Amino acid sequence: MPALSPDLATRLLAAVDSMPAFPKSVHKILTLTRDAACSPKDLVRVIDKDPVVTVKVLRVVNSAYYGLSGQITSMDQAVVFLGFNAIKNLALSIAAVGMLPDSPMAGFDGQRYLFHSLACAGMARQLAHRLPGADPQDCFIAGLLHDFGKVVVAQFMPVEFRRAMEQSVWQDVSLHVALRDVVGVDHATIGAMLAHKWRFADDLVQTIAHLHQPELCDTDMMACVFAANQVCKHMGFDLGGSLHRQVLAPSVAARLGGKLQDIMDDLGDITFLVEEATVFSKL
Repeated sequence: MPALSPDLATRLLAAVDSMPAFPKSVHKILTLTRDAACSPKDLVRVIDKDPVVTVKVLRVVNSAYYGLSGQITSMDQAVVFLGFNAIKNLALSIAAVGMLPDSPMAGFDGQRYLFHSLACAGMARQLAHRLPGADPQDCFIAGLLHDFGKVVVAQFMPVEFRRAMEQSVWQDVSLHVALRDVVGVDHATIGAMLAHKWRFADDLVQTIAHLHQPELCDTDMMACVFAANQVCKHMGFDLGGSLHRQVLAPSVAARLGGKLQDIMDDLGDITFLVEEATVFSKL
């Protein structure tokens, strides 16, 4: 973590401590889906105890996105139809939606934020299949949470967040640069503090912490999340920031074997990722 003034450090710690705990049911789902011996019934038992997750999973599986001819009415059916990984991704998305701020003063666009995070998560998952040291589901989680520090600032420092958003537009700089100037620290540092509080693995915490300095965390997970984030920005799927051309950091390009356009070409048709992000972001 960069050196912070005592006052800022106190404010950040208080803000992170004030964020709700990551839902226990979602952590249990993540743990279960990593266990090769986990059965659909094991997963259903956990989800059934969380009515919010249950209702929203059923809403998504019965949406026009999946185009089912009949209605799915139970979690048993939903888990069998969607599969473990899709259920895990849905549960994470539901948890993320439930933690967004309701602060008009910040000018925080929750829908746009969610869409960017989900699109980044989906692309990071796709890119992970190219690298032996990257787990697709872990990369999805890292992509989903990579910008959560923005949520903390918007919730607990709404005036500063709005000012940083405006500065980002007026000066044509990335939002993380504007946040460093206005707040004294960027959202990556704050997001890593929150991910640590939520007891996520250290490789995920470090990926979030160094997202704007990927050379300091030269891993396959970082390559996937950084590249996915740049692709999203290139396509205009971002909360706010510079209009400058997006590029890959040298360490990321070396791992993925090409420039940003090469990565985009290799991803091919990502319509399904965009559609998935659209559906999940409306939970």
